[in-house]
Amino acid sequence: MGSLNGDEEAAQGPNQVPRKSLLRYNSPLVQVSLIGLVCFCCPGMFNALSGMGGGGQVDTTAANNANTALYTTFAVFGVLGGGIYNVLGPQLTLFSGCLTYVLYAGSFLYYNHHKNQTFAIFAGALLGVGAGFLWAGEGAMVTSYPPPGRKGTYISLFWSIFNMGGVIGGLIPFILNYNRSEASSVNDATYIGFMCFMTFGSILSLAILPPRKVVRDDGTHCSNIRYSKVSTESIKVLKLFGNWKMLLIVPAAWASNFFYSYQFNQVNGALFNLRTRGLNNVFYWGAQMLGSVGIGYIFDFSFKSRRKRGLVGITIVAILGTGIWAGGLANQKNYFKNPPKKLDFKESDYAGPFILYFSYGLLDAMFQSMVYWIIGALANDSETLSRYSGFYKGVQSAGGAVAWQVDTHKVSMMSQLVVNWSLTTVAYPLLAVLVLLAVKDDVETPEEINKRDIFPVSVVNANNGGPVKST
Repeated sequence: MGSLNGDEEAAQGPNQVPRKSLLRYNSPLVQVSLIGLVCFCCPGMFNALSGMGGGGQVDTTAANNANTALYTTFAVFGVLGGGIYNVLGPQLTLFSGCLTYVLYAGSFLYYNHHKNQTFAIFAGALLGVGAGFLWAGEGAMVTSYPPPGRKGTYISLFWSIFNMGGVIGGLIPFILNYNRSEASSVNDATYIGFMCFMTFGSILSLAILPPRKVVRDDGTHCSNIRYSKVSTESIKVLKLFGNWKMLLIVPAAWASNFFYSYQFNQVNGALFNLRTRGLNNVFYWGAQMLGSVGIGYIFDFSFKSRRKRGLVGITIVAILGTGIWAGGLANQKNYFKNPPKKLDFKESDYAGPFILYFSYGLLDAMFQSMVYWIIGALANDSETLSRYSGFYKGVQSAGGAVAWQVDTHKVSMMSQLVVNWSLTTVAYPLLAVLVLLAVKDDVETPEEINKRDIFPVSVVNANNGGPVKST
């Protein structure tokens, strides 16, 4: 097993190849797996809670308002999160973020008894701050720790571990409410179970190493940066809003959480009874594991050219996404005018809507893994990628905040479906343009990346002054 002392590893120099071991603590594999386990326990359980529709309550108003508060603050602190991560480092950033998940689950335990949504809304707003910290740190680590040619594989590894939290989290309400087929709200034990997992994840986040202590199998370090200053990060974060690469990602970021309110409340919440919603979430998040592994293979191994892999991956996600949303439209027509009967998993007409909800989970993982891979292909250092990931999560959360209020104001189910389908469709060609202009088939130096930020079509070759095509 490798040394636990990252500074000792660093002193060996970048060309010193560490002893190879699957259990080497400071390897990218172990560290990405650890951040996956942290997200398994915290956002994974949060996803299971949200996926039941209305946070497990019969009235979705409290959950919708809490989620609006969550995504509003998340939109701000998601953008700022990358800079905060660069100042505080991974352990403090992740630990403080994880604790807010525990409070959020506890607020619904409180709501179960008092039916007062004030605490839930406050906890949601605070969770938005914590989630901004957590996901900016996660994005930086998952995109910068792996070797450049294996980022898709490591993203799919993270996504699989993370979404196993949703699978286990879906089993909790299914098992604890199995004999309550007519129940409208989950019992206290469900929320307590979520809180236990989230508390463990908070503690586990303290085991994450900073990037300068993580050493790849070839002896290279993930990053040699020391933590930045608040003033420096503030300036660099503001510059992201004028970065042409980030602007091309905006539609995909906005769309990537916008569909949750529709899928959780208007599909799972509207079509199925309580215990079946829990069972559906087991498969929804399980489908995400399959989707992330499949698209991760395409992005890393399908072709020699990294740019070609990116374009093929976007095409595959676009085709599958179009088919799945078309299936959603066909299903929506069945209950466009009249409220549907609550289905139980034992009924014969359960299969079709179940397959649709499973497919939504598959598409979610493929869509978000696609965006993460593209972000990871834009740079290799943790400092830059933490800002890119934070920007992505911030815009994503702004879209989520709007989506939850759209649902609160009872916008028709059909309108919500059409908007979600349109948003994802617009994103695909813009991501393809980004891959064509900004993703290179070889690994770029930081100097090349900085030049391409200024000149998106061509850059000046530092060696001979000739034009080099930007890819």
